[in-house]
Amino acid sequence: MNNSPFPLGDLVLPCLDEARALPWVLERVPPGWRALVVDNGSTDGSAAVAERHGARVVHEPRRGFGAACHAGLLAAEAPLVAFCDCDATLDPADLPRVAEPVRAGAADLVLARRLPASRGAWPLHARVGNAALARMVRSRTGVRLRDLGPMRVARRTALLGLGLTDRRSGYPLQMVVRAADAGWRIAETETRYLPRAEGSASKVTGTWRGTWQAVRDMRAVLR
Repeated sequence: MNNSPFPLGDLVLPCLDEARALPWVLERVPPGWRALVVDNGSTDGSAAVAERHGARVVHEPRRGFGAACHAGLLAAEAPLVAFCDCDATLDPADLPRVAEPVRAGAADLVLARRLPASRGAWPLHARVGNAALARMVRSRTGVRLRDLGPMRVARRTALLGLGLTDRRSGYPLQMVVRAADAGWRIAETETRYLPRAEGSASKVTGTWRGTWQAVRDMRAVLR
């Protein structure tokens, strides 16, 4: 992974018990990007694994996906900031392509639409919930997205200017809504969505209950 003192971008990886997935994820971080693993109270040694693989570790004791993401944003220093799940479902090697429209000034926020690489990679309940939220976003903002992609890139200073406040599952949606309200150019590209690493379970979409909680959090943001 890249350890340049002057990276093009910081990759925020919110992490809760992902010790098995982290080695593969960190090995795939492309040159020009620095990994910021935000440990959100892991009990499986995730932080130590991340440090051994050269990542910068940020500790966020307050539980919540949004809390972890925002702690990473506050710790970031590079011009670009990317967000990505660290359960090995998304390949960080795709970052240069996803980030290029932002780097080139053609877009302000790019989200990578997930394309399942195999049957079962993306559970039905998660896809249904995501599709419903995408329709709500279109109705609320006019932005036509097919996926609220967890891999996304924007400029650090602009993201800080959005004043994001959600610290739960609604954080990614609040980012899109506030960016749209601010007149940002929001673009969508694609990325493969892989089966989760063995022993890794999604804290948000791995179960019907988790999906429902995420949808409820995000609907609250839209309201």
